[in-house]
Amino acid sequence: MSQAAFARARANIALAKYWGKSDVALNLPAVPSISLTLDGLVTETTVRFREDLDADLVKLDGRVATAKEAARVVELLDRVRAAAKLGLRAEVESTNRFPTAAGLASSASGFAALAAAAAKAAGLRWGTKKLSAAARQSSASAARSLFGGFAKLPAGAPGQADLAAKPLYGPEHWDVRLVVAEAAKGPKKVGSTEGMERSRRTSPLYDAWVEKAPALTRRIQRALKDKDLDALGAAMEQSTYAFHACAMSASPGILYWQPATLAALRTVERLREKGTSVWATMDAGPHVKALCHAADAAKVRRALGRTEGVLKTMVAKPGAGIEVEAR
Repeated sequence: MSQAAFARARANIALAKYWGKSDVALNLPAVPSISLTLDGLVTETTVRFREDLDADLVKLDGRVATAKEAARVVELLDRVRAAAKLGLRAEVESTNRFPTAAGLASSASGFAALAAAAAKAAGLRWGTKKLSAAARQSSASAARSLFGGFAKLPAGAPGQADLAAKPLYGPEHWDVRLVVAEAAKGPKKVGSTEGMERSRRTSPLYDAWVEKAPALTRRIQRALKDKDLDALGAAMEQSTYAFHACAMSASPGILYWQPATLAALRTVERLREKGTSVWATMDAGPHVKALCHAADAAKVRRALGRTEGVLKTMVAKPGAGIEVEAR
């Protein structure tokens, strides 16, 4: 006997950035964030609860997960099993249709898909808000990937176990594009959780970031409502550079950037100087993402593709929320 479900989730890019935790145990963000769910960056996950297993089996992108990777998956499965009063071990197969653990929000789509598939396979009738809260405890950014289009995750107060993201606008709200410039291969050396905690403990800029981030989020939310790309982009770039400054000024410093990162940022700057409304954002990784109007996406992609050190580019449009079905 087995109980199985499949889920498809999409990565998101934070327009108002998340960096830092108010409660490490519950994985609660210290600052609010707003994101855009991306159509082209997909994780597909199948969860099967099986009577013949003595331990959970986890495969990521066709390989057996490392002990560290599997531990995060099992932690979420344990929470689902406890809620469902289920004793079965699970087989998990998850595939990212884009680079994993390199600053392209693979953990966001990964844990969103895992939460939805595991809950469905366990027979739980969790709504999107409950799934968002469950995913958030594994990856705060995953809370936002349950929703299509644009979503917001508020800052969490310590102990706020039910914190979930909420939808702001669907993917049809605004015809923008995100052009991704891949600046390096392979996983980053310092994971986001480690980077956030090192920033909190040692960066002289961290307290100022936590104080000022909510105002940047409000600016971005207003600009999103008004579909004002210049206003949104200016605040988004400030949010991006501010959180990277926290990481860089930690001890020891965390530099996610590569030479191609800076070159791509300069390309975006030059395009803007020539009259194209295009603005850069980054997650905790080397890749540069450029937000622009749909009509400018081809021009922006060409320019980034010609930038020294950029390995490849892709264009993503606003994407849908979680998809889940029993198997």
